[in-house]
Amino acid sequence: MAPAKRRNVISAKTSEQSGKRAKVDFNTKVENVLESRKNANDVFDILEFLESDKEKDVVNAVNACSKLFSALLEKKELFLGKLPGEEEEDALSGRLSAEEKYRMFMRHRYNSCVEMLLEHLNHELHGVKESALCCLMKFAAGEGQHPLQDLDWSEHYSFPRELIQAVVDRLLTKTADNSLLISRFFEFLEMEDVRYYVMSSIRENVAKVMDKNKGALVPVYQNNVFTLMSNIGMPSQESELNNFMIKQEAKHEDWKAAKLNEHKRAFERMWLGFLKYKLPSSMYKKILVILHVSILPHLSKPTLMIDFLTAAYEVGGAISLLALNGLFVLIHQHNLDYPDFYKKLYNLLEPSVFHVKYRARFFHLANLFLSSSHLPVYLVAAFAKRLARLALTAPPTALLIVLPFIYNLIRRHPSCRVLIHKPSTQDEPVEDPYLMDEEDPAQCRALESSLWEIKTLQKHYHPDVAKAAGSINTPLSGQEDDINEVLEITTYELMERDLKKPQTKSVPLEFETATQLLKGGGDVLGQHFCLD
Repeated sequence: MAPAKRRNVISAKTSEQSGKRAKVDFNTKVENVLESRKNANDVFDILEFLESDKEKDVVNAVNACSKLFSALLEKKELFLGKLPGEEEEDALSGRLSAEEKYRMFMRHRYNSCVEMLLEHLNHELHGVKESALCCLMKFAAGEGQHPLQDLDWSEHYSFPRELIQAVVDRLLTKTADNSLLISRFFEFLEMEDVRYYVMSSIRENVAKVMDKNKGALVPVYQNNVFTLMSNIGMPSQESELNNFMIKQEAKHEDWKAAKLNEHKRAFERMWLGFLKYKLPSSMYKKILVILHVSILPHLSKPTLMIDFLTAAYEVGGAISLLALNGLFVLIHQHNLDYPDFYKKLYNLLEPSVFHVKYRARFFHLANLFLSSSHLPVYLVAAFAKRLARLALTAPPTALLIVLPFIYNLIRRHPSCRVLIHKPSTQDEPVEDPYLMDEEDPAQCRALESSLWEIKTLQKHYHPDVAKAAGSINTPLSGQEDDINEVLEITTYELMERDLKKPQTKSVPLEFETATQLLKGGGDVLGQHFCLD
């Protein structure tokens, strides 16, 4: 076989051949190569079409490559070990057998195919990207069963780590949104060994990109990383680790990918490696939304998230509201000590809290944090008073949450009833001693005030709000109100509910029945227009 025909670059074919691509029967070409080594050069015809401008040709070529090289891997007809360069191979030509030359030749073609497929993961056509991804993962499975390299069997067995790392590096591109292709990749993450090595590959990729960009993350890259990481589901028990791409028979118990603790460690390192860099507020929000459900439960040491969560809690606004979920888990399950937690929670009570889309989550968590009967009375009174003051300008949907919330606080802490039963000053103007601008709930003088705001809301335009505010006129029952029923209510739902209410009585109207077209009783048109 002439050395010129073993070149790694497909353009080694003549300019006349490359400029004029005839229609190829890919199945026939694959069968010819597999049937006889005399037809080995037909592999060039297949690889050439990987560079076609037509999507159909490229996809057909990818499928042909998948069939051809998967068969060669299974038949062990690719060179094993460290592959010499083609120039070095030419120098060794006299000492190599025909069998060794063939295996090296095909291994070079396989490597060329893999490189082009990796490039196609960033192709402009999604069909090409998806075909390339599936083919590469099929090659990974083939290399796992029939390794091409000498591997550390005590730790990684025959898993093709380098190929998976290369795939992850292309998925996490900095130039285009790859979320659609990443979503196609999710099915492979259901396999335990693939997931384990993908997590390690993400961590290495983030570290490499960050060092190169001096910690400045490109938004497109950030979103690609988050999309991939956020969809990595973790098993909860070691017995669930039973779906592997690479079937290992011997020494299975020594393989890190088969151990739940190793999965948790890799998961933890991946997330901490991403979170240690500065993130924009939009990314903070995305992470905090899923943190308490999809991240914290799967960390080997959840307390490592303390710095991230406390920093997020100090940011303010919606980010602070979202950080409450994670802090709740750390405080109640991992004994996190946060001395100024309630002071910060108190200061989160601003008019905007009624309008953010995380309102329901905030009030649900605030209700849990204020459910303890051991909280000091001044603190509970401060929360009740601040909410009552904010209620004066809140929308009806928020008021239907706030009023039961305040009543529950008073039920849990009977000492706060003093806020309701202040001596009446009957029509005498009295200055409210409560300090709304005071950030420290211990200094706001809430216990010296009263909940006159709720009395004011008894004249609210919305009947449900007025009715709820009127409940304070009678002794509160011992049973708490269930606020979960109203946490998610929207203005649209409130209006729909009001419109569907049956009319209990007829409404008297004063009008005269029209007797003629464009003319009502009492000659309405004549009253407003001159008809002479």
